[in-house]
Amino acid sequence: MDLSLVYLTCFGIGLLFTFVTAFISHHFGAGHSHIEFSHGMHTDGAHGHAEADSSHDMPGFSVVSPVVITSFVTAFGGFGMMLCKIPATESAWLSAPLSVLGGLGVAAGVLWLFRAIFRHTQASSESRVATLPGLSAMIITPIPAGGVGEIAYVQAGSRYTAPARGEKGTAISNGTTVKITRVLGTQFYVSEE
Repeated sequence: MDLSLVYLTCFGIGLLFTFVTAFISHHFGAGHSHIEFSHGMHTDGAHGHAEADSSHDMPGFSVVSPVVITSFVTAFGGFGMMLCKIPATESAWLSAPLSVLGGLGVAAGVLWLFRAIFRHTQASSESRVATLPGLSAMIITPIPAGGVGEIAYVQAGSRYTAPARGEKGTAISNGTTVKITRVLGTQFYVSEE
């Protein structure tokens, strides 16, 4: 059985999917006026929102994600086409298993790379949230007694806003400078300086 056509088809479908995905994401996925990062942070310079829920896990990168599957299919086809040209591995009984192993190796490498990127991104946003306690902020929406208002703070040169409660449950008026005492989930707790 000649698998050359199967290998060529897999390689072609994988490349076509990659190019179509890149084209669609470039032309239809980038029309935003500002960039949103994980945990809801914005970089438009005017305002933003930070969430610090430690139980919320950033979306991971699954073994069955389209990128991993496409990597496997493309690598399977590519290895198969190469192995069919080598006299020692031109038999379907040798080229197919070796192509599967090569495809699995490439897919595993892609999976590892993207998980490492997501892990690094998640760790950096968690470390930014961990530095918030002790930071000064300004009340921009008054906090009623036992209620929720809004604060604005500057971190690393960017201005962010967040919902806030008074640490002692007392009312805090608009324009008051406060210190962030802790962050629980999406809720910031503050106390007057």
